[in-house]
Amino acid sequence: MTQVFEPIKVGAWDLPQRFVMAPLTRNRAGAHGVPTDLAVTYYGQRAGAGLIITEGTQPSAVGQGYLATPGIHSPEQIAGWRAVADEVHAKGGHIVVQLMHAGRVAHPDNKHGLETVAPSAIAAPGQIVTAAGQVDYVVPRAVETHEVVGIVADFVHASRSAIEAGLDGVEIHAANGYLPHQFLAPSSNQRVDEYGGSAKNRARFTLEVATAVADAIGADRVGIRISPAHNVQGALEEDPDDVVATYTHLVDGLAPLGLAYLSVLADPTSELIKDLRTRFGGILIANTGFSTITQLDDVTEIVDGGLADLVAVGREFLANPDLDTRWRTGAALNEPDPETFYGGGAEGYTDYPALDAS
Repeated sequence: MTQVFEPIKVGAWDLPQRFVMAPLTRNRAGAHGVPTDLAVTYYGQRAGAGLIITEGTQPSAVGQGYLATPGIHSPEQIAGWRAVADEVHAKGGHIVVQLMHAGRVAHPDNKHGLETVAPSAIAAPGQIVTAAGQVDYVVPRAVETHEVVGIVADFVHASRSAIEAGLDGVEIHAANGYLPHQFLAPSSNQRVDEYGGSAKNRARFTLEVATAVADAIGADRVGIRISPAHNVQGALEEDPDDVVATYTHLVDGLAPLGLAYLSVLADPTSELIKDLRTRFGGILIANTGFSTITQLDDVTEIVDGGLADLVAVGREFLANPDLDTRWRTGAALNEPDPETFYGGGAEGYTDYPALDAS
């Protein structure tokens, strides 16, 4: 018998199965980053995930990267998320907000002209979508050493705001080339202070954020996501020895905090990830679906194979609000439509049918 549908304790939450809803950027927030009534419906429809990890949500106005992404730092945003949390809880689910400070993966036009900051004054490669179309990334301003404490405080404020909104906790996004990952990666961090240079120094910022957030809201309500050597958005980690040094130091620093979980976007069969799991000593969520859609067979192989405690599932939850029921019963699945992933309204967001409406 598979363990996939067995309940599991994760931090402060009792979950009904071993797969959760992965964070999925949808670019449908309202004015000033406030979640809309559509978001209430969208997340409520997917409460059967047991644990929903929300789309990337900026912990400060400066931290916004993309168009129409939500924040969790203003009273209006807190009220919007409270409606989301109430709906998910009414349907028996849990929901944590992913705190995503985009750092240099941003443009002032997407955040009312606010500056873009990063560990070093190095632009991200490529372009970003703005209301005027695609434009080159700007060269960010390098954060001064004395300013780091303020950014950490922004993460703490956002975490406390999440609890005020009735959300169940937070996930710190330290992956995929965003700000904490920019500090971790040598290509985007060329600092010469205590936050740059050695693997220990490059891991310092992420550890300070995780420690401060855990102290603020309780470690059992905090997860963190990493993506060692994922090499996206110019956050390059191409020296295998340095990757090992950086992430073993990071996870060794995270382990004593007693966080709810460590989510890893990487191959869970790799020796590095196996070692990091042992070092962390707690719940590991595997996320393997960045380039391919995660299927039930993948979840079964990972969970029953002892490679991770849970699996984060993205696009199948996007297209199937009742994915948990469909997978339990073997029912047919809706197909996700990439044309409606980002932006827009209800189409491709809240109109995927559930089994009882098919």
